[in-house]
Amino acid sequence: MQRQGYDGTGIKQIAQEAQATLGSVYHFFPGGKQELAVAAIHHGDQEFFDVLREALEREEDTARAIADLCDELADGLHASQWVDGCPITTTSLGTAGRAPDIQTAAAQAFARWRGLVHDRLRASGMSEGDAHDLAHTVISTMEGAELAAQVARSKEPLRIAGKHLARLIALHQ
Repeated sequence: MQRQGYDGTGIKQIAQEAQATLGSVYHFFPGGKQELAVAAIHHGDQEFFDVLREALEREEDTARAIADLCDELADGLHASQWVDGCPITTTSLGTAGRAPDIQTAAAQAFARWRGLVHDRLRASGMSEGDAHDLAHTVISTMEGAELAAQVARSKEPLRIAGKHLARLIALHQ
């Protein structure tokens, strides 16, 4: 689903790639493909949450941490030949308006990431309102830049986003 989206990925393909029988997939995911997509989103959420947390813990300067993370995301996307973008976005975009469980899981993932950035900004002394708004800006900009980089097959959107997010964060510190 990370590479092909929800609609582009069939349950039979998932079973084949997991080297599992179709019956076992339905045993563990009785809700079918939608339940599996929600589980995939939760997995992707935790995976990026950990990456984001580690980036923020590794670098004391929040602005530098975000810029470095954008560079890392650009390098990872390039290494995947531009196919491993954000699994949350790729999985949920095609389901808007018709799969509320998937949309809810995606919204919760983005909220967790914003919360992590928000808490880091607050810890650095930023006001509640600025930390809230800037956390939204950071996550939304990173998501958009990752999608733009994937479409353009270029690291540039993420590198530029990281540079300007760092400047914006530094202005508030």
